[in-house]
Amino acid sequence: MIPFYRPALVGVVLAALTLTPTSRPATADPAAPEGFAAFVEDYYAALFAWDPTQATYAGVHDFDEKLSDLSLASIRRRVEGLVTMQRRLVDLREGKLATADMIDAEVLDHAIQAELREIGMVRDWRRNPVLYLGKSAEAIDLLMKRSFAPPADRLKVIIARLKATPPLLAAMQANIDTPPREFTDLGIIVAKGSISFFRTDLSIWAKEAAGGDAKLLAAFEAANTPVVEGFETALRWLQTELLPKSKGKYAIGADAYLRKLEAEEMLDIPLDRLLAIGEANLKKDRDAFIATAKQIDPTKTPAQVLKLLTDDHPKPDDLVVATRGTIERTRAFLIEKKIVTVPSEVRPTIAETPAFMRTGGFASMDTPGAFEAKATEAFYYVTPPEKDWSPQRKTEHMRQFNKTGMDIITIHEAYPGHYLQFLNAKQYPTKVRKLFTCGTNVEGWAHYTEQMIVDEGYGGGDPRMRLAQLSEALLRDCRYVVGIKLHTEGWTVEQGKQFFVEQGFQEPEVGFQEARRGTYNPTYLYYTLGKLQILKFREDYRKAKGADFSLQKFHDEFVRQGGIPIKLIRRIMLPGDNGPTLE
Repeated sequence: MIPFYRPALVGVVLAALTLTPTSRPATADPAAPEGFAAFVEDYYAALFAWDPTQATYAGVHDFDEKLSDLSLASIRRRVEGLVTMQRRLVDLREGKLATADMIDAEVLDHAIQAELREIGMVRDWRRNPVLYLGKSAEAIDLLMKRSFAPPADRLKVIIARLKATPPLLAAMQANIDTPPREFTDLGIIVAKGSISFFRTDLSIWAKEAAGGDAKLLAAFEAANTPVVEGFETALRWLQTELLPKSKGKYAIGADAYLRKLEAEEMLDIPLDRLLAIGEANLKKDRDAFIATAKQIDPTKTPAQVLKLLTDDHPKPDDLVVATRGTIERTRAFLIEKKIVTVPSEVRPTIAETPAFMRTGGFASMDTPGAFEAKATEAFYYVTPPEKDWSPQRKTEHMRQFNKTGMDIITIHEAYPGHYLQFLNAKQYPTKVRKLFTCGTNVEGWAHYTEQMIVDEGYGGGDPRMRLAQLSEALLRDCRYVVGIKLHTEGWTVEQGKQFFVEQGFQEPEVGFQEARRGTYNPTYLYYTLGKLQILKFREDYRKAKGADFSLQKFHDEFVRQGGIPIKLIRRIMLPGDNGPTLE
C-alpha cells in the first residue's frame, strides 16, 4: 500500500514538483554525502522514516514504534525530500559508477519518479480511504505474527503504533475529498475488519504476550481502546458523511496511466499498441481454452466444462486444509523435473486472510523481508467468503478454489512463484535489489510459472489441469484489458464485470471483485505483461546460449536478480542487450 491531503493550491504545487529536473536550480542544494553507497543509505533511511511499515516488512526494526504521518505538511516534506534526492541522483549518474551501481541507480531513479507521480498525478492519498484505514492494522499485524523479538517486547512497540493511529485516522478525514463510490465501499469493508482485528484478534494476542504483566496489559488496553473507538467513529463517518458525497472518478486518464507504467515498470509503449498486445493474448488464450474444453467434453459449452471443474471445491471452513494438500505436490515436481532450485526445506504457513486485508483478492503470499534476521514465518493466505454473504455469492467465490485450480493458485503463490522468490531474497546482490520490487517482475514471474510448469508436464497431460491454467491466464488477460479501459476509455465497473464473465468465463462474483480491483489498481495488467516479457526473454536467452541453455539455470539466474524491471534483468543476463522486452 502507498499512503497518502487537501485543496487546489497545494495540489498544483505537488503536481509541479513531479517534473523531473533537467538542470540545477538557482539556489544550491544542501551539501550531500558523496558516493552512491551513501545515497542508497540516505534514500532508504528517508523512505523508512516516511513509511515505517516498509521498514518492518523489510526486516529493519529501527522504526517499529512509528506509523506514517500522512498530514499535509508531512506529504509536502516528502515531496521536497524526493525532489532533492532526484537532483543528487542526477549528479551521481553523470559521474562514473560501477556496473551494479548503474543498475541500482536506474532502479532508484524510477522509484522516485513513481512516488512523485503517485502523489502528484494519481493522488490516491486524496481519493482512497483504504490507504489510511489499512495502515495501522497492517503495521501491527506484522509485529504480532513475526517472532523477531519476545512477545512482550513486540507488545511494547505495538502500543506505540496504537498511539500513532488516531492521527492517521484524522489525516484521512482531513485529506479525503469526494472519492469514487468504489473506494468508499472498500473503506467500509476495511474499517469493519479493522474493528474486529483491534477489538478481538489483537486483544487476545496481547493478553498472551503480556505474560501476566498487569501493568503492560493495562498500558495496551489504554492505547487500544481509543483505536477501536476511532475506527468505529471512522466507520460512521464513511457511511454517513463520505458515502453520500462519494461521486468522484476512479479513472486516472491516459497520460497518468502511461506515466505510471513507465515509472514503475520501465515500459515505454503507446497506449494503442499496449492494448493491442493484451487483446491479442486474450484471444490466443481464449481460443486455447475453448479447444481444451472441447477435448474434455465436446458435448458441452466451454462454460459448462469449466463448471464441471469448479463444482469440485471445498467448503469455506475446509479451505485452509485443502490448500495445504497442494504444497507438497507442486514442490516435489520442481525438484523431480529440475525446473528451478528450491533453496530451503521450510514451508510457508497457510492461513485465512486477515479480515482487514480482504479487499477483493482470493490468495496472497506474505513473506518476511530480506533483512529479517530472526522471524522466518511466511504466510500463504487464502480468503474465505464473508459470513454475511448470500449462499449464491459464497458458492461463486469458492468456485475459484476448485480442486484443480487450487494447484495453479499454489504454483503462483508458493512453488515456484512468490514463496520461491522469497527464499532467494537474501541472495540478491545489492541492498537496492533486496528492497525493490516491480509488478511485471514479481507478479509476472508468478503468472509465468503457472503456464511454464504445465508446459513442463505438471498434471501429467490432464487437459483439466491445462484448462485450470488457462482459466487463470484469462483472468489476468481480462485484468490487462479492463484496467486500461476503466482508466482511459470510461468503462464502468459493471462493464468490466461483464467482460470478465463473457470473455474470461469467470463467475459473476469474481468478475465484480476483479473489476472493482481495477479501479484502485490501474496497472494490474502487470501479470500478463510480465509473463509475456519473461517468455520473450527466455527465447532470446535460449538463442544466445545455444547448446549451453538450461531451463533450470535460466530460472535460477532470473530469480536471483531480485524484483527489478525485466528490462534491467535482460541487461544483466545478456550483457549488451538493448532489444525490446515485448514482441
